[in-house]
Amino acid sequence: MRILIVGGGKVGYYLAKRLKSDKHVVSLVEKDAAICRKISRDLDILVINGDGCDRKFLEEADINHRDVVVALTGDDEDNIIICQIAKELYNVSRTVSRVNDSDNEHTFSELGVDVPIDSTEIIAKIIEEEVSFADLATLMTFRRGKLAIVRVDLDSASPVVDKMVKDVVLPPDSVLVAIVRGEMMIVPRGDTVFQKRDDVIALTVVENKQELLETLVGKIKG
Repeated sequence: MRILIVGGGKVGYYLAKRLKSDKHVVSLVEKDAAICRKISRDLDILVINGDGCDRKFLEEADINHRDVVVALTGDDEDNIIICQIAKELYNVSRTVSRVNDSDNEHTFSELGVDVPIDSTEIIAKIIEEEVSFADLATLMTFRRGKLAIVRVDLDSASPVVDKMVKDVVLPPDSVLVAIVRGEMMIVPRGDTVFQKRDDVIALTVVENKQELLETLVGKIKG
């Protein structure tokens, strides 16, 4: 895959490093010249020193031939502009953006960003889960906020414990992705049996998250 990253901070750097190691073709645009020199030296990828909101620098980074554009700057307005330029002017098929202010996530979706990633919200959900043992934590929303990957922790009171996957009716537009059992990652099959303390990862539409929770862990008492 051919990927353009705008923003060479720590997230951009490590994302570029990971994608390159996975044999993707990666280019990157960054305003800070010193950061550009370091990334170019460390990763041996195409690095352009410039403003990612400027078409000139995006074109130098070969945006015309990119499958995905990832906006990772610290400014939400810049990230939205970058994604809009990629979509509307260069017909990039997929845009991914960092959301710095959680209040702006809806705006990203409304303006057509395919995958707005609110890292603050993800971290908060993980913290809340550890503190309150919440049964359902939204890990990431994508496809303009319509789908969510969720994780459900099963306890002994769960109605699905000791049942086979094929005997559990999930809400519409929901699918099991994996079961984490201790150190094992299990791909669910029809004869897979749910066990106490399983971490169940599933994909569902956002509006069915509550129904999925009730299916897997039962009614939550207020």
